[in-house]
Amino acid sequence: MRSVRLGGSDLEVSVVALGCGNFGGIGSDPELIGLGDDEQAAFALMDAARERGITLFDTANSYALGRSELVVGRWLASRRARDEVVLTTKVRNRVGPGPDDEGLSAGHIRREIDNSLRRLGTDHVDLYLAHDPDPSVPIAETLGVFDELIRAGKVRHAGLSNFGLGLLQEAVEAAAAGGLALPANLQNGYSLLDQRSAETFELCAAQGIAFTAYSPLAGGWLTGKYHAGQPYPQGSRMTLRPDPYREFEQPAAFAAVAELEAAAAERGVLLAALALAWVLTDPGVTAAIVGPRRPEQLAPAIEALEIELDEAERATLAGIAKGAATA
Repeated sequence: MRSVRLGGSDLEVSVVALGCGNFGGIGSDPELIGLGDDEQAAFALMDAARERGITLFDTANSYALGRSELVVGRWLASRRARDEVVLTTKVRNRVGPGPDDEGLSAGHIRREIDNSLRRLGTDHVDLYLAHDPDPSVPIAETLGVFDELIRAGKVRHAGLSNFGLGLLQEAVEAAAAGGLALPANLQNGYSLLDQRSAETFELCAAQGIAFTAYSPLAGGWLTGKYHAGQPYPQGSRMTLRPDPYREFEQPAAFAAVAELEAAAAERGVLLAALALAWVLTDPGVTAAIVGPRRPEQLAPAIEALEIELDEAERATLAGIAKGAATA
């Protein structure tokens, strides 16, 4: 496993991160609680990730309404692994029925960091991210409370998730104007089928902001499991949480995936490994977050580390994917 410095921070992280969004549920959807990995399966995944040198673990307070954080915390305690793991969690999404149970206000963040620390069984998180923008709260307020938490020692570094270029620029300017800690990380979706976040890379590089890519396999579309005219496999993202990937349900996307699968076969590698390698070899990307359901599904990520792609090869693969709607 390769390690890299997370932007301008003092954090050293593995270039492959373990996404823990399936622990106890499927992401932040309360209707899917119980359909994710139980504690035994989650422990097996974290054990396997640790054995393979993965040190960056990613969760959120809203994943299965806190159950993911609880499972991660119990694993860290049982394995005495807290010092080995760079721990990321997030705040913003709804965690209860009340009007103040979501958002990026200072009050909500102050309350939720303490709840997250309790569930995780730690006195600090290494990276604390705003999970999504909150139009009702000035970004200066959010960055201000993040800066407060950093000075209090509850958070080592803070960052943003699902922020486009305009909102990222606004955050950078607000941090500079207020003398606040600059976001250390931007975590957005990025894959061959969804290259939109590349617009942020220049600003991230200029400001020393690390970019971590979630959904590098586009919700399973870049594993070759979905085929035109065939039902989606039971238990796949397209049967459990399809909405984020509905835009791929078109002939052009199916055709692009089929052509990418052929390109992977020509190289003698898995499509998933080639797609991950394309993300990991992007100079704008610091790390890619994978969300396997079983330990053996970590194999493509390990294989991807051995695949070298030059600029021309990357451009060829990106050109193939241009048939998909979001390329």
